[in-house]
Amino acid sequence: MNFPYSSKKWMSISLAAVLTTAIGAGTLTASANTSATEQTNTATTATEQVKETSAETSLTAAATTPTTTPTTTPTTTPTTAPADPAKAAATAPGAVEELTLENAVEQALETNATLATARLDAKNADINQMLSYTSSADMPSEMIESLAAAKAKYVSNAQGQMTKKLNALQVTATEGKIKLGAQQAYYNLIFAIDDLELKKQSLSRAQTQLKVAKAAFDVGTKAKTDVLQAEMGLAGAQANLTGAQNSVEVTRMDLNDFLGVDLTKQWKVVSSNKQTAPIKMTMEQALEEALSKRIEMTKVQEEQKLAELNVQLIEEYSALSTYQGRVARNNVEKSKLAIEVQKRTISKEVSQAYLNLNAAREAIDYQKKAKDSAAESYRLTNLRFENGLATTLEVIQAEEELSNRENQYQKAVLQYNLAVVNFETALGN
Repeated sequence: MNFPYSSKKWMSISLAAVLTTAIGAGTLTASANTSATEQTNTATTATEQVKETSAETSLTAAATTPTTTPTTTPTTTPTTAPADPAKAAATAPGAVEELTLENAVEQALETNATLATARLDAKNADINQMLSYTSSADMPSEMIESLAAAKAKYVSNAQGQMTKKLNALQVTATEGKIKLGAQQAYYNLIFAIDDLELKKQSLSRAQTQLKVAKAAFDVGTKAKTDVLQAEMGLAGAQANLTGAQNSVEVTRMDLNDFLGVDLTKQWKVVSSNKQTAPIKMTMEQALEEALSKRIEMTKVQEEQKLAELNVQLIEEYSALSTYQGRVARNNVEKSKLAIEVQKRTISKEVSQAYLNLNAAREAIDYQKKAKDSAAESYRLTNLRFENGLATTLEVIQAEEELSNRENQYQKAVLQYNLAVVNFETALGN
C-alpha cells in the first residue's frame, strides 16, 4: 500500500496528533471547575493553539524529536512546630525509652488494667445508685408523712451521696495500691540490674584468679589443684551471671505486665534511691496524719453518719422503742466499734511501717560496713596468694564472701526503698 507522504512526513503528522491529544486532555482537566462560558472559550483557544503547534511541529519534527515536560503546580506545605528533641529521640525507631520512678508510676496510672477496671466500676456504681434514688430525692418535704417515705427521701439520698463518695475514695485507694505496686516493681528491676552488675564483677575477679593460678602453675609455684579450683570458681561465677541475666528479663517482664505495656518492652532504667536520712516526724505525728488521710477511716465515719441519720428519722416519724428503732441504735453502736477497730488497725500498720523504716535505714549502714570488710579481706587474701601464703580455695571463698556481702548491701538498699514506699502508703499519701 502506498502512503501519500514520505516516512519522515508521516512521523511528523503522527507526533503532531499525539501532542494535540495531550494538550487537549490537559486543557479539559484544567477547566473542569470553570463555568460553561469559560470552558467554551478555553476549548476554542486550545484548538487554535493546537493548530499552530501542529504546524510548527510538522516543520521541525524531521530534524528534532519533541519532548513534552509535564507542568506541575507548586504546592504550599504547611509548616509545623519543631518536635521536642527528647521526645523524638525516645520515639525514634529502635530507641529505648528512659524509665524513672516517676515515669513508672505515671505509666501505671494510665495503663494498668486493674485501675482502669476500678474506675469503670465506680462509674457504673454511681449511675446505678443515681437511678435508684433520684425520684425519691425529688419528693417535697411537706409530702412526707411516714417513716418509709422519709427513708426513701433522706436515707436513700444520703446513701447515694455516700456511695458516690466512697466510690471515688475506692478509686483513689486503688490508685494508691497501683502506685505502691509500680514502685515495688520498679525497685525490683533496679535490684536485678544491680545484682547483674555485681555478678559481672564477680566473674571478672574469677577470670583474673584463673589467670594468676595458671601463671603460677606454669612457673612451678602452684599445684594443678589450684588451677582446677580456679576453674571451678570461674564456672560458678558464670552460672551466677546467667541466673542474674535471666532474673533481669523476668523482672522486666513483671514490670511491663504491671504497667500494662508490651511485655517485651525494653527500658533504659534510671536508678532512683530514697534519701536515707532519719524520719523527721514522730510516731504520734505519723499516726495523726494517717488517721486524717486514710480512706478506710473516711468509710467507717460515713457509715456512722448514715446510721445516726436513720436513728433521727425513726425518732421523728416513728419511735425509737420500736423494733426498727432498737436495730437502728444498735447499728450506731456497731459503727462506733468499727471506727475504733479501724483506728487500731491503722495505728498498728503505721507503727510497723515506722519501725521497719528505721530498721531498714540502720541495716544499710551495717551491710555497707560488712561489704567494705569483705572487700578488704579479699584484697589481703589475694596478696597472701601471690606470696604463696594462701591457696586458690581461700581466694575463692573470700571472693564468694565479698560477692555475697555486695548482694546483701544491694538488698538492704532495696528493702529501705520499699520501706519508704510502705511508710508513705501507711500514712495515706
